[in-house]
Amino acid sequence: MIVGKLTQEEREKDLKPLLSNGWSVQQNRDAIYKEFLFKNFNQAFGFMTKVALQAEKMDHHPEWFNVYNKVNITLSSHDVNGLSQRDVKLASFIDKAAKVGEN
Repeated sequence: MIVGKLTQEEREKDLKPLLSNGWSVQQNRDAIYKEFLFKNFNQAFGFMTKVALQAEKMDHHPEWFNVYNKVNITLSSHDVNGLSQRDVKLASFIDKAAKVGEN
């Protein structure tokens, strides 16, 4: 599936729900970022495992950093040098996975 960079119209429509849910557009590059906090390392690692399995299915992998209960995630599509629908789709999945991990 060929995916292009988000158009201005797609950015306004598709990024809005993500931005209202804690994601932010990076200042220095065309990417979105969010920090997730969990009760402990096991919950953080379980969350990362769910995301990793979905990302592999999508052939779209996050840039992330984990220390103990904190996971920082940056999404950008390297093949289009910016944000694409794959980032929107993966970010939406990540938000759902994080909600499950909080319980």
